[in-house]
Amino acid sequence: MRVAAAAANFTRDVAFDLERIGVIIAHAREAGVSVLALPDGALGGYLDDLRVPDPARADGTALPPALDPDGPEVGAVVELAGDMVVCLGFCEAGPDGERYNAAVCLTGDGVLGRHRKVHHPAGVAALFTPGDGFTAFDTPAGRMGMLIDHDKTFPESARSLALDGAELIACLSAWPTSLTNRAPRMAQDRQARLFDLYDQARAAENQVLLLSANQSGRNGSLHFLGRAKVVGPGGEILARTWSKGGLAVADVDPEGMIGAARAVLHHLKERRPDLYRG
Repeated sequence: MRVAAAAANFTRDVAFDLERIGVIIAHAREAGVSVLALPDGALGGYLDDLRVPDPARADGTALPPALDPDGPEVGAVVELAGDMVVCLGFCEAGPDGERYNAAVCLTGDGVLGRHRKVHHPAGVAALFTPGDGFTAFDTPAGRMGMLIDHDKTFPESARSLALDGAELIACLSAWPTSLTNRAPRMAQDRQARLFDLYDQARAAENQVLLLSANQSGRNGSLHFLGRAKVVGPGGEILARTWSKGGLAVADVDPEGMIGAARAVLHHLKERRPDLYRG
C-alpha cells in the first residue's frame, strides 16, 4: 500500500483551498497513493497568531471560517477523493455556535471518521471548544485514527488510538517555527526538533505507522514548518518533505511491518496500567 503525507499552504479562501486539495489529490493518485493525510486547516487555513489571536478583528482574518462538517466544502473533498482515503483538518461549526479544531477522514463513499482536537495551547484555548476523546475507525486501508497538532505532544493521545486498534495514525498539523527562540535555519529550530521527535516517538512507542502532514509557508506571524513525513513502527522516517510544500510518499505493509515490530517486544501487551498515575 502506498501512503502519503502532504506539506502545503492553505488560506482563508476556501475555494482556493479546494482547488489546491484537488491538485494534491491528483498528484497523489498519479503516484498510486491509497491513503493521503492533508494538514490541519486544509479548508479555511489556520490562525495567524498563537499568542494574541483576536476573534473580533475588523477584517475577519483572525479566525478560520467555521464550516458545517456535513456541508458542501467537505462534500466537495468527498467527490475529489474517489477510492482514496483522505484525512484533512478544518474549523468546525458546532450546533450552538461553538468552534472546534476538527478533522475528517473520508473517501468518495463519504466520511469514515471524525476527530475534534482535544489539547489546545494556552494562547488559543479560549477560541475553540476541546474534543472529548480519541476513537479509531475502520477504512478500506485498515483501522485508523487521527490527531490534530498539539494532540501529539501528549503520549496518551496516540496510545488511546493504538489501544482502540489503530495501526495507522494520521496527525494533521499547522505547526510553526518557535515563536520565542527563532533559529537562523529551520533545521535548527526548537519546534522543528520537537515536531520530528513527537512523530517518531508516537510511532515507536505504539509500534504503528504514522502520517504527519503539516502546513508550510507563512500566515500572519506564523511560519509553518512543513516537514511532512511517513514514520514506520520502529520510529524510522520512511519518507519526508522539508520546509517547502510537497508529498512524502512511502510504500508500506502495515500488517507485516507492525507484526515484525511487535514480534519480540509488544509494547501494548507489556503495559502495566494498574501502576500508572493518570
